[in-house]
Amino acid sequence: MTRALVDMESITENEKQVGEYLLHYLSGLAAGSDGKAEAMTVTPERFNVYAEWGDPIVVLSTHMDTVPPFFDSSEDDEHLYGRGACDAKGIIAAMIAAAEKLIEAGTRNFGLLFVVGEERNSAGAEVASRSPRGARYLINGEPTESKVALGSKGILRYEIVATGKMAHSAYPELGESAIEKLLDALAAVRRMPLPEDAVLGKTTLNIGTLSGGRAPNIIPDAAKAELAIRLVSDGRKIDEGLRAAVGNRAEVKEILTLPAMHFRPLDGFPTSVVAFTTDIPVLSPAWGEPFLFGPGSIHVAHTTNEKISKRELLAAVDTYVQMTQSLLQRAQAHHA
Repeated sequence: MTRALVDMESITENEKQVGEYLLHYLSGLAAGSDGKAEAMTVTPERFNVYAEWGDPIVVLSTHMDTVPPFFDSSEDDEHLYGRGACDAKGIIAAMIAAAEKLIEAGTRNFGLLFVVGEERNSAGAEVASRSPRGARYLINGEPTESKVALGSKGILRYEIVATGKMAHSAYPELGESAIEKLLDALAAVRRMPLPEDAVLGKTTLNIGTLSGGRAPNIIPDAAKAELAIRLVSDGRKIDEGLRAAVGNRAEVKEILTLPAMHFRPLDGFPTSVVAFTTDIPVLSPAWGEPFLFGPGSIHVAHTTNEKISKRELLAAVDTYVQMTQSLLQRAQAHHA
């Protein structure tokens, strides 16, 4: 199943094929086990996939979309390779296999939620957050090296847009360089002090893209940079500092804000802390108290060597079963 999912290109906004595959598969599984499956519309061409068995107390969730570039699956004795192998199509397959084991064991009151858009703007999670199903616990799947994460960084994404005035490059005094304005703004941003957290570590800033200008012999009238800041604390102070650093050189456009998160441990499971951001800030609390766990390493996600260990992937199936059963028991004990 992991290889089949990897071989369906699903770069963000192109998740339809994977969604149709999952909806068909889960509809068949639900029909044979007194469950139900449905699509949650996000846009006319995009939808989340949700399935449940009984009244969902625990929901396992991850995302269908991937980052570019797409490349097909392959495998050797130890690993599966391909875009999405660990982030997060292997996790989808592991969660479905766990659901099949839970059904076979007669377990009820759990669900599966697979969303679109996590890699860009959490569009699918936003839609799901407006349609909760009463779950008390959410197990979110991302590559955490098979450890339950105690925290994850947040994110601030910006576009910084500078404008200028075109002129012949032989007469620069007649123009106004947008690129020079942008470079000055970015230099000031890079000098900003960034906070640290005892659990989550350092705030980091990445200038991810730069674009602008028309030709080498034209003073550029437009330039843009895209930034991602990984948060460990309140993003408002960083926002204030960034806007002050940019000043009147350029316009600052906030694209996405997701807060840093701290999670409770789950007894009996090893723990870690991760530096990436997930859909959890959008899905929780509507879908319950969150736990973050998944096979694979984030260090190979988003690379041309994305892979997942077959042994770790198969072990994750049993871990998802154990986590679900543990949380169902916790809910029952609280109810009693």
